[in-house]
Amino acid sequence: MKTLVKTFAAAALITISTFAVAATDPGKALNLSTADLAIDSYVSVMTEGASQGIEKLFAQEFNQKIQGKSVRTNSRSEVISFLKKQKGEKLNCSTHTEVLEESENYMVARITMKFDNFVKTDVVTLVNESGIWKVASSVNSYK
Repeated sequence: MKTLVKTFAAAALITISTFAVAATDPGKALNLSTADLAIDSYVSVMTEGASQGIEKLFAQEFNQKIQGKSVRTNSRSEVISFLKKQKGEKLNCSTHTEVLEESENYMVARITMKFDNFVKTDVVTLVNESGIWKVASSVNSYK
């Protein structure tokens, strides 16, 4: 009888765990409680296709500038829409993050993504909005 009860309890736990995992995004949830965690979340969104809660990652006034032969500016909604379409897509690159400047309420970081044939540099500004760190701007350049 004890074996039967343990078997049913184990089956119930496995079933509940399976439903809980299936209901969540395969990417990791964003943690925006510190600047370092927010920048790690941003890198994960950009390079690993994590998309759970990305609306929370970007400040309302966010914009992205892409420096190239011509300058292109993308709005917050355009970037979020693009990233949602890239859900689960992992970029084949190595990344390096360097904090350029940091204070209690903002951070500027340079993220270097090295691909086989080019390097993308992303200078990101983060701001602390009532204890939640958000990306306020991004400027991309390519070499």
